[in-house]
Amino acid sequence: MSRLEELRRRRRAAEEGGGPERRRRQHEEGKLSARERIELLLDEGTFEEVDKLVVHRCRDFGMDSQIVPGDGFVTGYGYIEGRLVYVFAQDFTVFGGSLSETNAQKICKIMDLALKNGAPVIGLNDSGGARIQEGVVSLGGYADIFLRNTLASGVVPQISAIMGPCAGGAVYSPAITDFVFMVDRTSYMFVTGPDVIRTVTHEDVTKEKLGGSETHNAISGVGHFIASDDAECLRMIRALLAYLPSNNREDPPRLATNDPENRMDPRLDTVVPEESNLPYDIKDIIHWTVDDGVFFEVHAHWAKNIVVGFARYGGQAVGIVANQPAHLAGCLDINSSVKGARFVRFCDAFNLPIVTLVDVPGFLPGTDQEYGGIIRHGAKLLYAFAEATVPKVTIITRKAYGGAYCVMGSKHVRTDVNLAYPTAEIAVMGPEGAVNIIYRKELAAAQDPAGLRERKTAEFRERFASPFIAAERGFLDDVIEPRETRPRLIRALRMLENKVDTMPRKKHGNIPL
Repeated sequence: MSRLEELRRRRRAAEEGGGPERRRRQHEEGKLSARERIELLLDEGTFEEVDKLVVHRCRDFGMDSQIVPGDGFVTGYGYIEGRLVYVFAQDFTVFGGSLSETNAQKICKIMDLALKNGAPVIGLNDSGGARIQEGVVSLGGYADIFLRNTLASGVVPQISAIMGPCAGGAVYSPAITDFVFMVDRTSYMFVTGPDVIRTVTHEDVTKEKLGGSETHNAISGVGHFIASDDAECLRMIRALLAYLPSNNREDPPRLATNDPENRMDPRLDTVVPEESNLPYDIKDIIHWTVDDGVFFEVHAHWAKNIVVGFARYGGQAVGIVANQPAHLAGCLDINSSVKGARFVRFCDAFNLPIVTLVDVPGFLPGTDQEYGGIIRHGAKLLYAFAEATVPKVTIITRKAYGGAYCVMGSKHVRTDVNLAYPTAEIAVMGPEGAVNIIYRKELAAAQDPAGLRERKTAEFRERFASPFIAAERGFLDDVIEPRETRPRLIRALRMLENKVDTMPRKKHGNIPL
C-alpha cells in the first residue's frame, strides 16, 4: 500500500469513528454525531481538523487492539459568520467519548492556539468521563484542560455545550467556562451519579432529576441555556457569539439596524403602575426599547427576580441587568445576586457596556437567606458593579430602596449615566415602613392612626422618595419621560464609546466568593 493510500485509509477510519452502528444508536437517542454537530455549528466548508490521526498510547486491558485515529475527539478550527473559532467535539461512538492522555492533549493544543490568536473556544461535550484503562494520565489530562480554562477566562469567550453525559471531574471544565448550553432530555451533568448517591446517602434519584437540563437551568443555575435538540443548541451558540467580541482586546461586533435611534414608545409612559405594590414585567421595557425588540436572555429559568442578557442599542451590543418586579417583587436574594454578579463580570471582561434597569425594594428577608449568606452573596453583585470599568448606564424605573439602591449600578459605584423615571422612589426603605418607624409613638397615640399613617406616608414619599431629591444632589443625571428611554440610552452609550477607567494596581481583588 502506498503512503497516499495509507493516508486516505487513516482519514476514512477517523471519519468513521465508532462505525455506522454506533452512529445509528446516537441518532436513535436524538443525538447527532460529533462531526455532524461541528458541520451545523460552523459556516459551511470552513472546518479545518487538527490532530485527525492521533491515536491513544495505552496498551493495557486489550487497548492495543482498539486503535481509532482521532481517539474519540474531533478538534480544529473554523468560522462562524466569518469569525474564527476553535472547537472540540467528543465522539461518544469511540470509547464512549472518554478522555485519554492523547485526546486531552488535542484539546490543550487548540486552547493554546485560541489564546495566541484571540478567538473563542467552543466545547461540544458528550463523554463517559475519564478513560479508566489509562488511570492517572487521564486525570492529568483533565487537570491540563482545567488550567487552560482558567488561563483563558476573561481573555477569550469559552462556551460549553452539554450534548450527552458529562460526569465526575469532566463537569469542572464547563463550570469554568462562560456559558453552558444543555439539551433537553439528552444531556446531564453531575459530580457523582445516581448509583453512588444511592449507595452513600440512600437517596433514590434518576439521572434526569439529578443532573438533567431542567435541573441545572432552573434549580442549580449551572446551565445558562436549554435547547430542545442538538440543532437548536448549535443555532443558539451561533446567536450568542453575534453579541461577543472574539477576545478581550476587541469591541463587540456592531450590526446595522433599521430601528430608528430616536424612536419613542408611548407605552412606556404607563408600563409602571401608579400603585407601587403592583407588579409589571420589566422585559416589556427591554423589548420595547432595544433594537428590533430582540433580547437574548441568559439564565432565563433561574433566579427569575433578576433578568440578564444581551441586546443592541443603535447597533451596539450591550449587557442588560434588570430587576424583575413580576417575580419576588424584584427583591435581590442569594441566587439573583450571584447570577447578576457573574453576568456583570463577563460584560466587563469583554468590553460590553452595561445597561441596568432598577426596580428593587431591597434584599429578600428571612432566615434561609441570612443563614445561606445573603450578606456575602449580595456583596458579590456590589463588587461586580463597582469593579466594572466598561460604560455603565442605569435607569431607575420605580423602587430603589436601601442597600439594593447602592448595589444596582448607582452613581456611587462609578456608574457613568444615571437616569430615572418620574415614578422612581429612592430611599432607605419604602414610605410605609419608614413611617411605621419614624412615627411609631405618634401612631400609637393617635385617635385615627390609619389616617395619620396615610398622610405621613404621602408626605414621606413626596419629601424623601421622590427622584427629584436625588437629582438635586446629582445622584441622578436627569429624570426622563419613560417614552424617551431608547434615544436617551443610545445617546448616553455613544457618548461613552471612548471611556477609559482604571483600577488601582493589583494582582487581583478578593471578591467575596
